[in-house]
Amino acid sequence: MKKHFLLLAICTLFACEGKKEEATLSGLYPSEFTASVDGKKTALYTLKNGNGVEACITNYGGRLVSLMVPDKNGTMTDVVLGYGSIADYLASTGNFGALIGRYGNRISKGVFTLDGVTYELPQNNNGHCLHGGEHGYHTKIWDGKQIDAQTLELRYLSPDGDANFPGNLDIKVTYKLTNDNAIDISYEATTDKATIVNLTNHSYFNLSGKPDSPILREIVMLNADRYTPVDETLIPTGELAPVENTPMDLRQPVAIGVHIDEDFDQLVKGRGYDHNWVLNSNGDINVIAAKTKNLATGITMEVYTNEPGIQFYTGNFMTGEDKGKHGVTYPFRGAYCLETQHYPNSPNQEGFPSTVLRPGEKYFSRCIYKFGVE
Repeated sequence: MKKHFLLLAICTLFACEGKKEEATLSGLYPSEFTASVDGKKTALYTLKNGNGVEACITNYGGRLVSLMVPDKNGTMTDVVLGYGSIADYLASTGNFGALIGRYGNRISKGVFTLDGVTYELPQNNNGHCLHGGEHGYHTKIWDGKQIDAQTLELRYLSPDGDANFPGNLDIKVTYKLTNDNAIDISYEATTDKATIVNLTNHSYFNLSGKPDSPILREIVMLNADRYTPVDETLIPTGELAPVENTPMDLRQPVAIGVHIDEDFDQLVKGRGYDHNWVLNSNGDINVIAAKTKNLATGITMEVYTNEPGIQFYTGNFMTGEDKGKHGVTYPFRGAYCLETQHYPNSPNQEGFPSTVLRPGEKYFSRCIYKFGVE
């Protein structure tokens, strides 16, 4: 636990001066995110556009804490799961809203070889390295700079040997809240030594406005003819399998719960959907990668990316014990993630797109979550 690293500065500014603190639209108090963790200051940043949409982000793990968008009646609705304070995030092992790296998703047995050198990484998931290990970027304090009312820049220098990954990786992530109600996330990175990079965002979405309810009735569409099947430990086998005539065929909109519990080998292994789909968009940011919709609120979310894959995860490992913002308990399958990415375990699969970054090259990844109503 990291609690002994936390020196809370909560309410110092407001309580000592007798001032009443103003909450964000989502009901968060910035003072609850003001702390010192490992000697670095944490904060809550608020982005707003002209439509009244609000995004709250903390530099602890670069996490999207809340996202208020209008439903079909114009009611502002929080569509992401998260916690109401830094203390709650520190007490959790989850990845709610976090920036993930140095390698998002799994690397088999935590081992990969690059330029003849074998690197052994932390094993934190069934003997594999998941999301960069237990102390991945989701636990780091990023340097935050609010550029304007709608833009936040986060930077982190991941040192050579960080979780045993090679190379000093200089990372910049930009969150932009656009005028068409999208969260546009851009990732840039350079290295001074050959390394592997696969950055993503791990937001948990529930478009119902009722975060204590499962997401099985929400509609999903994935623009993908193929996916990467996994073994019993959720490591891809290397095959790019067709979705045709399987429950993995999500090319036409369907409720998440329709097939999720079918006796299909891959769904049994993942306890539901927890797989990477091979996108048909071929890296074109203008071609839709995925879309979800809640019929009750009318809220829709479209996903666009230049990445070759997307991990669709349906909260199958949510325990039903997490208490999030405003004391709400998040249930089993209470949200889903759509993580734009290169494929899991790419460093150990020659047939998968490469995740190698070398000195002189620039890593660039982009993901857009665009919200609307129908």
